[in-house]
Amino acid sequence: MSEPASEQVLRVDAYPTHEVGGYRVRAGKPFPFGANVVPGGVSFSVFSDQATSMTLVIYQRGEPEPMAELEFPQEFRTGSVFAMTVFGLDHENIEYGYRADGPYDPVTGHRFDARQVLSDPYARLIAGRDVWGVEPDRSRGYQYRSRVCLQDFDWGDDTPLGIPAEDLVVYETHVRGFTRHPSSQVTAPGTFAGLREKIPYLKELGINCIELLPVFEFDESDNPRTNPETGEQLFDYWGYNTVSFFAPKAGYAATGRYGMQGDEFRTLIKDLHAAGIEVILDVVFNHTAEGNEQGPTISFKGLDNATYYMLTPEGYYFNFSGTGNTVNCNHPVVRNFVLDCLRHWVADYHIDGFRFDLAAILGRSPDGTPLPNPPLLELLAYDPVLRHTKLIAEAWDAGGLYEVGNFPAYGRWAEWNGKYRDTVRSFLKGDPGITGELATRIAGSPDLYSTRGTSASVNFLTAHDGFSLADLVSYNDKHNEANGEGNNDGGNDNASWNCGAEGPTDDPEVNALRLRQMKNALAILFTSQGIPMLLSGDEVARTQQGNNNTYCQDNELSWFDWSQVDENSELLRFTREMIAFRKRHRELRSTSHPTGQLRDTLGLPDISWHGERAWQPDWSAESRLLAVARCGTGDDDVVYAAMNSHWEAHDLELPALPGGRSWHLFADTGAEAPYDIRTPGAELELENAGKYLIGPRSVVILVGRTPDAEL
Repeated sequence: MSEPASEQVLRVDAYPTHEVGGYRVRAGKPFPFGANVVPGGVSFSVFSDQATSMTLVIYQRGEPEPMAELEFPQEFRTGSVFAMTVFGLDHENIEYGYRADGPYDPVTGHRFDARQVLSDPYARLIAGRDVWGVEPDRSRGYQYRSRVCLQDFDWGDDTPLGIPAEDLVVYETHVRGFTRHPSSQVTAPGTFAGLREKIPYLKELGINCIELLPVFEFDESDNPRTNPETGEQLFDYWGYNTVSFFAPKAGYAATGRYGMQGDEFRTLIKDLHAAGIEVILDVVFNHTAEGNEQGPTISFKGLDNATYYMLTPEGYYFNFSGTGNTVNCNHPVVRNFVLDCLRHWVADYHIDGFRFDLAAILGRSPDGTPLPNPPLLELLAYDPVLRHTKLIAEAWDAGGLYEVGNFPAYGRWAEWNGKYRDTVRSFLKGDPGITGELATRIAGSPDLYSTRGTSASVNFLTAHDGFSLADLVSYNDKHNEANGEGNNDGGNDNASWNCGAEGPTDDPEVNALRLRQMKNALAILFTSQGIPMLLSGDEVARTQQGNNNTYCQDNELSWFDWSQVDENSELLRFTREMIAFRKRHRELRSTSHPTGQLRDTLGLPDISWHGERAWQPDWSAESRLLAVARCGTGDDDVVYAAMNSHWEAHDLELPALPGGRSWHLFADTGAEAPYDIRTPGAELELENAGKYLIGPRSVVILVGRTPDAEL
């Protein structure tokens, strides 16, 4: 039996041993780093290898000047960690930071300046940018204030969903952009709470995994440019300049001004899980918001610049990220920082996976040389907390390292397949000499992932970075003038085709072709082996008016216009039925690359290639027609997809089906709606089962099954 509370002896570590600056303190625990509530107080722990002294700076919440500055006694330093417990703090109403003193010698990598108050790299909450778009007072000291966060959220029985990778349908979106448009009609537009209200839409579409652009705290006002056309201030809208890696963005929360952004985000994740939707975060460990030599000092620069960043022998910043600095990811301390961060999001926020921006940087040594066995990537692959977490790499960087198909995977990492994107785009345009590579890509890219399986390939045609799907078929060239960089930003090689007119047009033939091309793209995407990823809004033809780099556009160029759900309902319906079709047919989601081996049940190979004549594909350079048939195991249907990027129609000879099966039409992008697509399981049996006329620039999908198999 436990003793009555009145008779219990207080814990030894709840007693102060020192007094500093009028506050009772004692030595803290070096681990965990950050600010953690302990009996009677708050334990503060921070790393710095070369600092000669460290001072804890405490503010009353929202006040411009500190209420206390407490220098860590030297006996509170263990190795390179300063740790101190401060008693009697109202942890919910304070903000804190650090002053680190030490050498200022940029040539050797040291940039200590005790005048600067620094954010805690392990801070679970950040104050200072609590409401999106509010102009900050830059004359005020200490802009990004660390706050203490309690871990008291009630998760109930929620756990990460563990959906098999091959079954995922990923939807990439931006928290603010998804509901900021007035047409969203949500209670709190542009927030985690607003996104919650759109969960029924995602579920009805068939999405079971949402990939969110960066949600770690960043400063949206950190952009000096203005729109040359309107004079309006531009933003850091995408958020790929992280200020604090452990803290959710306050400006994405309706409750951010109250410091409740953590719980609001957790509630979103919990509700998404309840709807059967996983959550993947886009994370940026390749660089930070501190920039190069001219950039601000926020935390890492002032605490231990030489540890956290890749530096040249002269003390300058390597710039493999294209943004001014490069995080020294394979330094042992930084490796542990990344691991601690990801563990935090998995354990405290129940995140299901991560997509790593410019992940090739994570495989570089401190001098930038690519490592054959990168310690960080191996560490993340085998970490027990991250064991079932999905890891997805953008397997290139701005320094020219391109590792698609060669990323060090350790049996765990998937990749954004840039070669899939480029190949399918070229085929849709009608470029010659593409059909052979197209076959490889839609079969799960066995040339790239032969030992890793098809689910190592995340297939996509569009993403936040580049044209939207509607713009891919509406513009030959980028139109980024509104970004204030003279149209010099953004990629120039887009493999796009405007279908005969640049931008909006009243020509009905051009608009009909564009709609058909979008359907073609979606049909190919969702019948390809690998993990399909859909860019938010592509299902309703969202346009960015030809801007392929909307990183700075917090306006209708970037926002999801919900009126398009009704106006472009034909494309939305097509997308929804394609997703349902993929879920119905296991052969499209096979984790093994097809080999052409015969299936015992039907006597057909697992995959076969066809052209105008059955079993006779045309691999010549001028061929723009390819058909593929997939045969599953057991009683699975046979799925036949013919893809024609030629500007002429072709008569297709269909392969014969055994076992009393016949061909049924699921989709024909050349047909007028509603006959362009049908509900999976209710396909129309073909009258002339041996032939089918595929129209110009069209995709046809057939199902080989018994006539009585309808739902």
